[in-house]
Amino acid sequence: MSVLVLLLSVGAACCLGFGFVLQQNAASHAPLGDFLSPRLLLDLVRVPRWLGGIGLMVVGMVLGAIALSNGEISLVEPLLATNLVFALVLSRRQTRQPLGRQGWAGLLLLAGGVTAFIVAGQPQGGDARTDPFRQWLIIGTVLGLALLLTTYAKRSLLSAGPVLLGAAAGLLYGVQDALTRVSGQRFSDGGWIALATGWQVYGVVALGITGLVLVQSAFETAPLRMSLPALTAAQPLAGIACGVGFLGDRLRTDAGALTWEVLGLAGIVIGVVLLGMHPAMPSGATPKERVRVQV
Repeated sequence: MSVLVLLLSVGAACCLGFGFVLQQNAASHAPLGDFLSPRLLLDLVRVPRWLGGIGLMVVGMVLGAIALSNGEISLVEPLLATNLVFALVLSRRQTRQPLGRQGWAGLLLLAGGVTAFIVAGQPQGGDARTDPFRQWLIIGTVLGLALLLTTYAKRSLLSAGPVLLGAAAGLLYGVQDALTRVSGQRFSDGGWIALATGWQVYGVVALGITGLVLVQSAFETAPLRMSLPALTAAQPLAGIACGVGFLGDRLRTDAGALTWEVLGLAGIVIGVVLLGMHPAMPSGATPKERVRVQV
């Protein structure tokens, strides 16, 4: 594993984690009438704390894009999942909650899961050329699942909605990471002309904006501990599926390696859930409190 890719991925995770906390702090006070509407972004753009969170998120995405251009998506995605560790660090500083057994268990599972998956799978790049049907089948399946989750989220605004929106945004970000890698390859091969004439870069922008609306809507309607775990768990799963499915990433497939890869992914997901639901995560203004204020 390249040290550069490791540092870039962890740096990206740090910026993303800090950015998510700042964004949720601001979005939790936004009007509920802006739920799943682009108006939400127009309201939040006037909040300095949210702009700071977005700035950190952009820096994290740039670092992640550089990491993706130098390493396999199946390697970078598990490392990006550690953003929850940095979100917890900032949240603990604000809430002064002790880490406790739940926090330590989540940290160990997340770190152990990332290590187990990378060591057992030994992700390697391969031939990214694949038939268009396979590519669109994978992308369409992931996007269709994200759409389904968003549809159900609209029906359960204040209950399971934030979790579903977080998962949907994570799926979109996983596909966005895959398209970011393809865009980087096109730029390396043919410069700006090749980048501008490919549909992938426009897909990156569209997925980024859509995912941002979903994430801010989730942050708006519930505490961070409800939405961020789903987002952080879904993104690497979607990204790895795209990497192996049509980007040419190769993982070891013998029985022992597959067992540890599955256990590693399970450890990542469980660790993410434990950390994301830690009491240190900020709660913000609850939806019921805001409804009472509006009434």
